[in-house]
Amino acid sequence: METETVVISLGGSIIVPDNIDVDFLKSFKDLIISYVKQGKKFVIITGGGKIARTYIEVVKKISTPTPDDLDWIGIAATRLNSELLRASFNEFAHPEIIMDPDIIPTTDKPIILGGGWKPGNSSDLAAIHSAISIGAKRVINMSNVDYVCDKDPNLYPEAKKIEQISWEDFRKLLPKKWGPGSNTPFDPIASEMAEKEGIEVDILNGKNISNLEKCLNGEKFIGTRIF
Repeated sequence: METETVVISLGGSIIVPDNIDVDFLKSFKDLIISYVKQGKKFVIITGGGKIARTYIEVVKKISTPTPDDLDWIGIAATRLNSELLRASFNEFAHPEIIMDPDIIPTTDKPIILGGGWKPGNSSDLAAIHSAISIGAKRVINMSNVDYVCDKDPNLYPEAKKIEQISWEDFRKLLPKKWGPGSNTPFDPIASEMAEKEGIEVDILNGKNISNLEKCLNGEKFIGTRIF
């Protein structure tokens, strides 16, 4: 039986909310390694989160950067986070982070890390490309929210949580375009590709490690299933 490879899109806001969340990284590492010992493999794509947005806002104050300039700053932030995870997993991880999600290396290591890809692409899109590359039909998106809502809950207290939704309906909630430092439940370009390829995305709060475990086990979890 072929070994299952799980694709995880790990939001940068989970890794570095304000400062690096060491407790989270330890818990996440322990959980993933426990599944590795059961025979699972992982491709983990990290986002840039607050680091990316902070750098992007700073450069806007001191220069007139091009969209590509902003993208490369964001990509560098995602790759820094990816290197942090790669070193944390140590001997379990492939020794180099992937730069192109369309080319997943052949390795005997059970964990492969990657970050952003190229201008015009988010880490969410890199995760979807990774899933396509290895034939995975599900991506787990670890964010800093419990559920996707029908409106921004920070602006609309009456916003309703969504437990499951079709890609067609989900995409109606998103902006049409993605930009450097964008902060949406899932990148609209990646959403369009996931719908086309028939890939399910499970969005959950990455801070809740026991909930992630339920999701990995195929059990009912707190979060939003998009299919």
